[in-house]
Amino acid sequence: MQRRKFSREFKLEAVKLIKERGVAVAQAARDLDVHENVLRKWAKDFVADPQQAFPGQGQMKPEQLEIERLRREVAKLKAERDILKKGRGLLREGLDMKFGFVAKHRGIWPTAWLCEALGVSRSGFYAWLTRSPSQRAKDDEAIGAKVRASFVASDRTYGARRVWHDVLADGVSCGLHRIERLMHGQALRARPRRRGLPPDTGERVSVGIASNLLDRQFQASAPNQKWVADFTYVWTAEGWLYVAAVVDLFSRRVVGWSMNASMMAQLVTDALMMAIWRRGKPDALLHHSDRGSQYTSAPFQRLMADNGVICSMSRSGNVWDNAAMESFFSSLKTERTARKVYRTRDQAKADVFDYIERFYNPRRRHSTLGYLSPMEFENQANLA
Repeated sequence: MQRRKFSREFKLEAVKLIKERGVAVAQAARDLDVHENVLRKWAKDFVADPQQAFPGQGQMKPEQLEIERLRREVAKLKAERDILKKGRGLLREGLDMKFGFVAKHRGIWPTAWLCEALGVSRSGFYAWLTRSPSQRAKDDEAIGAKVRASFVASDRTYGARRVWHDVLADGVSCGLHRIERLMHGQALRARPRRRGLPPDTGERVSVGIASNLLDRQFQASAPNQKWVADFTYVWTAEGWLYVAAVVDLFSRRVVGWSMNASMMAQLVTDALMMAIWRRGKPDALLHHSDRGSQYTSAPFQRLMADNGVICSMSRSGNVWDNAAMESFFSSLKTERTARKVYRTRDQAKADVFDYIERFYNPRRRHSTLGYLSPMEFENQANLA
């Protein structure tokens, strides 16, 4: 039996599932089809060294250790730069403002780095945390609850001015700027207008373009006969998150995925590599995609050639040639991402990971499969 392999990206999201989102190890192991002991080891490795967890095979050499030390120093300097950039103006403010900034951002940067950059002591910060809140802080908390209630009641469509009028109607006397500050502090942002998708400016080369061998035949009699692939876009407050996926047409199961802040060839290459690791080296497999520069790139074409994968591509400008893949992304957006406002790319990544690995593959009923989930369909096919 071939040993299963998992990408670093998969392991990190699996650890976040149990460490940050409170999912029990046993439940996560069942959802992800991973042994509990394996999940616990991943979590232990991550806690021991979050930056260097899951480096792959081999040990670090002395020169690599030195490089890593320098990398951490650079990371600290960059963090201090970003802290001062984000907290510009705080150096002239009082301790309450500085400590409030530390409390708000210590989930992003270490507390020691924050205190050092702002010129305050850690002991003073921890003493401030246990101090009773001021009357203004108590008022902010009470008004903030009304602000959030108004925002949620509007189906997250109200901006600060409309929320302000709701709060005034409740008999609370405050200014518009206070409402704006409280909304910003809770990351309450009205749903923006639909954005145009970012253009694919990559250069296409004719040597990487293949014929449409799939020819809209979206059925397969067994696993690993036909895979379809594409990538899409999810908007976050930090910018676009690009999500690449590979779907097996036999069961409509997502067998490979990758997420990144840029849509380079590495994005789709990582998704295909995950699929190969999960399903084993394919035999006479047809891989279908569009003619995007990522799929015609030399690294991606080389990966397919090295694994004996046959390349098929949609005709230019014809989205129906990859309708099965478009259907999956439509489900992802309609059922999960379309009505959400993600503050960070990590938040969006966690939600997409949750949708694919904990809902779509194991539980979502698919009309094409007789209303079985992709994993149930494969399990029944194996028993037949």
